[in-house]
Amino acid sequence: MYVGVDVGGTFTDIAINLGDGSDLILYKLSSTPEAPEVAIVEGIKTVMKNRNLNAKDIKRFAHGTTVGTNALIERRCGKVALVTSEGFRDLLEIGRQTRPTVYDMHLDHPKPLVDRESRFEVPQRRLADGSIHVKLDEEALKNVASQIASQNVDCVVICFLHSYAFPEDENIAASLLEKLLPENVKVLTSSSVFPEFREYERFSTAVLNAALITIVGAYLDRLTDLIANLGILSEIKISQSSGGLMSVRMAKEFPVRASLSGPAAGVQGALRRATVAGYKDIITLDVGGTSADVALLQDGKPIEVNGRDLAGFPIRIPSLDVNSVGAGGGSIAWIDRDGLLKVGPKSAGATPGPACYDLGGTNPTVTDANVMLGRLNGESLLAGRMKIKKELSLNSIHDLASELKVDSDEAALGIVKVSCATMVKAIRSISVERGYNPSDFLLFVYGGAGALHANEVARDLGMKKIIIPPSPGILCAEGAMNAPLSTEYVSTILIRLDETGMKTIRQSVNTLNKKVDLWYENESVPTSERESWCTVGARYYGQNYELSLPIDLSKTNDILVTDITSEFHKAHEANYGFASISERIQVVNVAVKAIGDLDVPTLPKAVIAEEVKPKSFRNTLFELGSRYDTPVYERSELVAAQVIKGPAIVEQMDTTILIFPNDIGRVDGWGNLIISLAE
Repeated sequence: MYVGVDVGGTFTDIAINLGDGSDLILYKLSSTPEAPEVAIVEGIKTVMKNRNLNAKDIKRFAHGTTVGTNALIERRCGKVALVTSEGFRDLLEIGRQTRPTVYDMHLDHPKPLVDRESRFEVPQRRLADGSIHVKLDEEALKNVASQIASQNVDCVVICFLHSYAFPEDENIAASLLEKLLPENVKVLTSSSVFPEFREYERFSTAVLNAALITIVGAYLDRLTDLIANLGILSEIKISQSSGGLMSVRMAKEFPVRASLSGPAAGVQGALRRATVAGYKDIITLDVGGTSADVALLQDGKPIEVNGRDLAGFPIRIPSLDVNSVGAGGGSIAWIDRDGLLKVGPKSAGATPGPACYDLGGTNPTVTDANVMLGRLNGESLLAGRMKIKKELSLNSIHDLASELKVDSDEAALGIVKVSCATMVKAIRSISVERGYNPSDFLLFVYGGAGALHANEVARDLGMKKIIIPPSPGILCAEGAMNAPLSTEYVSTILIRLDETGMKTIRQSVNTLNKKVDLWYENESVPTSERESWCTVGARYYGQNYELSLPIDLSKTNDILVTDITSEFHKAHEANYGFASISERIQVVNVAVKAIGDLDVPTLPKAVIAEEVKPKSFRNTLFELGSRYDTPVYERSELVAAQVIKGPAIVEQMDTTILIFPNDIGRVDGWGNLIISLAE
């Protein structure tokens, strides 16, 4: 068996593939935010008992987690001390001297995770060529160690200038501090976390990693013990922001790499489902309880980036290009000072949740709006396991409608439309603003609330088809289960793109390949399952940012220079709208990405049988003034090639699907529901 688990702010999702293509077991339960491992273990125990499964048969256990992200957002992370070159104590606060929003004079960057009194300077300075300008003062470092010891910190991070290329001083300082500080204090170097130039981003990433190392490490220790107690022998694999998996050992050392693991796992799941079904150009829409995550995949490949923001802090790690906005099923509707209806970004979460959950929440949410419109089941969710009270939704929407001076139907529909507009804006930012036309793509929808909003989002973007996989609400868990092991090593070189520069590139790649080989050994990846490739980061001289390009080192240096030059000009024109053919090109870094291909379980196919009839009918509002007695189908009963004409509702344990009037849904051979939108 193969198990995938994804923990969100509202629900914990579990997917179990029996491995032979016969069945995909899905389970969803409310998250336990204070102790996420509790819901995971409860869910797995329930599935194992209900299906009479043996935990020892689990071959892979993959887990996407938001523990690190939530810890940073809520500032519930470890206490960190920073040791840096003399004169650079305040770099974390100075940053890039830019504002989060240019025209908002009240909005500032978040307060640094390291208090000023916990940031220490020592005489030390290497220049960009590696020469020693100021020798590391070990006596001063000893004095700093005594000050740190009195502050009861969890982790010390050492950030020296130019250590990305010359880490010797950081390593010496780390070795000395480890001897002088208590055993429970971890010591990290910025060069081990993020060995690239740009001091601010490197310092920030190292500090974030240090802040997470204790809380994520403690969580993974608790989870590992509980999983072992269930009789599961397989080692837990953790989903990374890049979409690949890593061992618990590496996750405890570099927890920052898992900070955006949930959305990345969803993209991996969409990639697998879409590719198997024959769709290569898709835009993904993942709507959960708190947020909506979108990504663009062209020719079967997701876009990767190295720079993101996490809880307002810059972070430099390989990650899939996923854009997130505060629009989910639990997003709260409210009226701003201008008298206009707003939805989100604040969410009711799992507790107290939407009003209809009857857990104490009274604010109207997107879920309450869908219940009132008849789009969402007004009696229960999660296949009857979660009872809801429709009258509580009606009351919350009625109060909002009274303030807006409209009727309740209009208020509920307005909530849904405002929420969808936020999702549309997020998709435009990764498509239209980058030169892609959304109408050339299919909308691939997942998440517990995605299929409820897919139609309106697709229509606003001019898209013609929607793909809804068999288990949309569990796809992030499924994606983690199907992902390969992966890692990436990078080296900054800052050389001119010519034949001499190519020699430097080859030397750097050889050094990085040694690190990759060691990683393969540590992760126990068989030789037959190893795959790696190289990329370079290139820019015109004088530019601030680089573009990543793949390179084939089997070619000669002169051919490589010609190929990279040509590809760089094409990529620059595609990204920025122009290329300067006469400008010199600089290579700023070289990277090697390594993959450990894991066996992927077979996906079950849709059943071939007679078409099923609707199980019931529900009064549903699709457009203002147009209510329909809408047939409701059970997703698990749909068969291959079944055609459903809208209006219709398709319910399943993990989501509800809307097929609008005149639209047509069709089930393909893999169980995906393909909705073709009417003109």
